Amino acid sequence: MYRFLLTPRWWGINVFVLLAIPVCVFMGSWQLSRFEDRVQAHEVQDTRAAEAGKEPARPLHDLLPVDQATSGQNATASGRYGRQLLVPGRELDGRKGFYVLTLLRTGSGRALPVVRGWLPGTADAAKAPAAPTGEVTVTGALQASETPGDDGVSAAGGLPPGQTAAISSGSLVNLVPYRVYDAWITLDKADSGMTAVPAKAPQNTGLDLKAFQNLGYTGEWFVFAGFVVFMWFRLLRREVEFIKDAELGLTGETDGPHGPGGRAADSGAGSGADADVPAGRSV
Repeated sequence: MYRFLLTPRWWGINVFVLLAIPVCVFMGSWQLSRFEDRVQAHEVQDTRAAEAGKEPARPLHDLLPVDQATSGQNATASGRYGRQLLVPGRELDGRKGFYVLTLLRTGSGRALPVVRGWLPGTADAAKAPAAPTGEVTVTGALQASETPGDDGVSAAGGLPPGQTAAISSGSLVNLVPYRVYDAWITLDKADSGMTAVPAKAPQNTGLDLKAFQNLGYTGEWFVFAGFVVFMWFRLLRREVEFIKDAELGLTGETDGPHGPGGRAADSGAGSGADADVPAGRSV
């Protein structure tokens, strides 16, 4: 009864099933591992954030370039404050406000963006306290350049002079006349009565929407694998039932092309000897 499994049609179905199931299981396992990596990275960042204040600050050049291992670590740098900018549309503790961003010109010839603090309300240069003069040494959490449109960072353009939507070297290079580090720091102690801005976890480490998308994709791939198995058994069952019906004569396959019995059933045809009489002749 199951010899039909060796037909070319079923060979194709069987090969497809044997390839589809491992692929679905592999992709589901890979998406699950991605989710687990994000969970582990989130736990590491939480631990690092809790211990950030206890670790000694390291020189800036020792922590560059910024990656998941160095993001959030305490960095220190020295130089003189230069151009000051405002970063509007930033929330802190549920309130809207803006960052006060000042470029620290270091001895390397490049400037380090320093978030000196946060102020509530609409971005206004008159509200932002002036930066200290002379040689200063700053200490704060090292952060990677922001990407417009991600994690609450505005991608809007057309801001007033003296403002920037994102803290990134790509955005700042067009606003200041000197080279800028591909990194920034947020001071652990804000200047002049402002509120210190907490460090952010690096991208792809938090339990954000992308993390739960990985978890959702995991379920989808395993559902696909189960669906392939289900459809194979359904096709097999239908094929077996069709063969059984054919053996019992329930499918009509034993009937001839012109009706039951395989003979023509011509409506109005004569029978017996009359059917052999040529037209136009009498008996």
